[in-house]
Amino acid sequence: MAERSEVVFVDGMRTPFGRAGEKGVYWQTRADDLVVKAIGGVLERNPGLPTELIDDVAIAATTQTGDQGLTLGRTAALLAGLPLSVPGYAVDRMCAGAMTSVTTVAGAIGFGAYDLAIAGGVEHMGHHPMGSGVDPNPRFLAEKLVNAEALNMGNTAERIHDRFPQLTKERSDRYALRSQQKVAAAYEAGKIQPDLVPVAIRTAEGWGLATRDEAPRPDTTLEGLAGLRTPFRPHGRVTAGNSSGLNDGATASLIASESTARELGLPVKMRLVSFAFAGVEPEIMGIGPVPSTEKALRKAGLSIDDIGLFELNEAFAVQVLSFLDHFGIDDDDPRVNEYGGAIAIGHPLASSGVRLMIQLARQFEEHPEVRYGVTAMCIGLGQGGTVIWENPHFDVKSKAAKASRKAAR
Repeated sequence: MAERSEVVFVDGMRTPFGRAGEKGVYWQTRADDLVVKAIGGVLERNPGLPTELIDDVAIAATTQTGDQGLTLGRTAALLAGLPLSVPGYAVDRMCAGAMTSVTTVAGAIGFGAYDLAIAGGVEHMGHHPMGSGVDPNPRFLAEKLVNAEALNMGNTAERIHDRFPQLTKERSDRYALRSQQKVAAAYEAGKIQPDLVPVAIRTAEGWGLATRDEAPRPDTTLEGLAGLRTPFRPHGRVTAGNSSGLNDGATASLIASESTARELGLPVKMRLVSFAFAGVEPEIMGIGPVPSTEKALRKAGLSIDDIGLFELNEAFAVQVLSFLDHFGIDDDDPRVNEYGGAIAIGHPLASSGVRLMIQLARQFEEHPEVRYGVTAMCIGLGQGGTVIWENPHFDVKSKAAKASRKAAR
């Protein structure tokens, strides 16, 4: 009988995220090549890893066709030069694809079937616009299983504003501005760059190198945000400024049993505590992380007060604010998205879950006073996903010292 194992996040890297479309840095770059770069970055940073020991490669994409098709995990493994003995597969849970890749291989590791696995995701929204090639079953609308607006994520965000009048456009714009400011500060402090894999790009001007996220707008102002049009309804509240953009990018992580990581001398950046997915009304899919987080906390025997850091995917500012309001967390709480989020960095759908984990792992190193952190995100068609992680650098003395300093203030 297989022995149950503790599951750890060993390492993770990502490509810089680009803007989708002909003017974006990755317009002439294949999606599967972006995945290969992310996987290569993780392997290069962990040269002592015997690649023949990797049990599986799980790579997510929302649109699984063209350069995101052909059983992406297996093709990426072959393209990345992994041994032929390493299998792979593709995952789809829309925005939570990479998160699901991690939790799926984590389940196999926890059960004892695997020791090591690569998990990540990619979305090239320039090559594959959201919803391209899909054929929703007409029963969805004919039998009123979902409202037509449930198939448009911007409309679902407007509906959160409708349901919770305290979540005003002004609050969304202020949150979006802070996201831009925090990303700019994190870049200035060198917090983001260590986990980015440079990608060679071909443009009209010739060959170049993508080394930074393309989407951030550090010059954003509240006045500028207030004047943006509301494309999803007249006089609405959701704009391009308080939402994530359309982006291209890939992520990859190395997940292992803790005993295997220790045996091979691999780093342990986070320890998995629990995870959960939950369903909600598709028309207000943005509230999905609320029940998934409650479920994950319940499974872990924790409360929201035990969480010292949050990495929340900023699909829309109003979606994050609905989470914060539910749990009684202030809009400006320093525990939330310390390096900023998807409103500035971008959200290449199925890749984003591992970006959250990469940033949380980096923050854990800087915060030994924090024991637990959360990565959470909303998911199209009415779902939420949450993973709770434990900080291996946690130091009780550091926590006591921080409490003492706070009391002194």
